[in-house]
Amino acid sequence: MMEHGGGAPSTLLDQAIGTLAGRLLLLQDSVETSAAFLLHHLLKRSLSPHPSNAAVVFLSFAHPFSHYDRILRKLGCNLAAQRDNNRLFFFDMLMWECPDEEEEKTSGGALVSLFGKIQKLISALPHETKNSVIIMIDDVSLMEVAARGSTNLVLDFLHYCHTLTSELGCSLVALTHEDIYSSTEAPAFILQMEYLAGILVKAEPLSTGLAKDVHGQLTVLNRGRYDGHGSKYKISNFHYKVKENSVEYFYPGSRT
Repeated sequence: MMEHGGGAPSTLLDQAIGTLAGRLLLLQDSVETSAAFLLHHLLKRSLSPHPSNAAVVFLSFAHPFSHYDRILRKLGCNLAAQRDNNRLFFFDMLMWECPDEEEEKTSGGALVSLFGKIQKLISALPHETKNSVIIMIDDVSLMEVAARGSTNLVLDFLHYCHTLTSELGCSLVALTHEDIYSSTEAPAFILQMEYLAGILVKAEPLSTGLAKDVHGQLTVLNRGRYDGHGSKYKISNFHYKVKENSVEYFYPGSRT
């Protein structure tokens, strides 16, 4: 099996995603199939000992730090220690609320200010760490709630963060819930996020219904890099089963 980052053997998910450097990875799920386990996997992967100079800036609109710390400990990753070692920078956004769109324009911008804090934090990191920073957002849907329903403000913020992927080689990982939008603007909002994403991972229920040993299916669209002849698209499909301390990924029909 392939190795990832000089550490433990990579999973089908790691192989399908490949490198995150300088890219936006968008996780999409639904009420039926939560993609939170994917965020936890990527958080652990980003904080693995190899490379040891990577850092994560985590914006949590969903849960307090203790929630992630408890889950990651089960996966063999101590978030409290990573935070103390300045490899994890956790922004608790649970009580954060931005002004409405008109107030945002006149007040200087709460989201612009938030981005400024992130940019300042990254700029202060050692040179060898700056291009190994992963910004994670859990989740964009709740960020939109905090922004009083303004998709424009959220998209502007994602664009700000996306500039860091090209300027510094940072990575951006964002989770959103595809099925909660009911307004006419929602499809455009989702399409714009998908347009920005170099990698799109969708967690979906099985088309055949519930199964005891299979919790759902993943579709990974990796747009690849421009190689002089165009970007190479790669689509991967496989099933998964979430366990207490791990997740199994396997191809359809490979389980007996």
